[in-house]
Amino acid sequence: MKIHPSAVIHPNAKIHASVEIGPFCIVGEHVELSEGVRLISHVCIEGYTKIGNNTVIYPFASLGFSPQDLKYNGEKSYLEIGSNNVIREYVTMHPGTQSDLLKTVVGNNCLFMIGAHIAHDCKVGNHVIMANNATLGGHVVVGDNAIIGGMSAVHQRVRIGKFAIIGGMSGIAEDVIPYGNAKGDRANLAGVNIIGMRRHGFNANEINEINEAFAFLFESEREDTINSRVQVAREKYVNNAAICDIINFIDSSGNRGFCLPRRKNHSK
Repeated sequence: MKIHPSAVIHPNAKIHASVEIGPFCIVGEHVELSEGVRLISHVCIEGYTKIGNNTVIYPFASLGFSPQDLKYNGEKSYLEIGSNNVIREYVTMHPGTQSDLLKTVVGNNCLFMIGAHIAHDCKVGNHVIMANNATLGGHVVVGDNAIIGGMSAVHQRVRIGKFAIIGGMSGIAEDVIPYGNAKGDRANLAGVNIIGMRRHGFNANEINEINEAFAFLFESEREDTINSRVQVAREKYVNNAAICDIINFIDSSGNRGFCLPRRKNHSK
């Protein structure tokens, strides 16, 4: 174990022998650092925080401190961060609250760029990228392989579907479908994440079919509702797993509703 003499480590913290802790880091009593974790310097970790294997944390990140929620009363709650993540400078992540599951969960193989913020009770999937100063409000759910652009803000209780991409400086007040591309100061759906799908090995036929389904669901001139289109699409695209993901996501839409293309008057 390599611990700089200026670091302050609580004797009850659980630290694997392979962990490296640089200058002026602070690690609290209930923190668990797994194999291969590296704290570069000036990292502060508190609360019931567990960090998975080989995660690297850069200077001035602040993890596990009390959530920014006026209803929080000091109850025991958790922050669980997975393996192989990169957490850059000034990133903040907070534990859960009793209004949810008392837990904030971050997956594996994610990149959190400078100043990104994950609020209480969020659930962030695997291979997620949050660019500089991207912010998640409380209770946000982010699916695997989603990308959230710099300076974007996601409203509390919004869901971001897997493989979705959020444009920089966007305000996300509604759910974004899987594979969706959302952008704008009050974001609208601008299509599907074609570049992201190509990067992850989707072939041309799969992408074309997803585009076709998107157009049918959101851009059709038919005089019907999205609900009725969903039922048609469910039968037509039953063999396309990605389109089924989109359909199931729409069916499970919560109180926030979901992003639609600009200037389209669809009723659900």
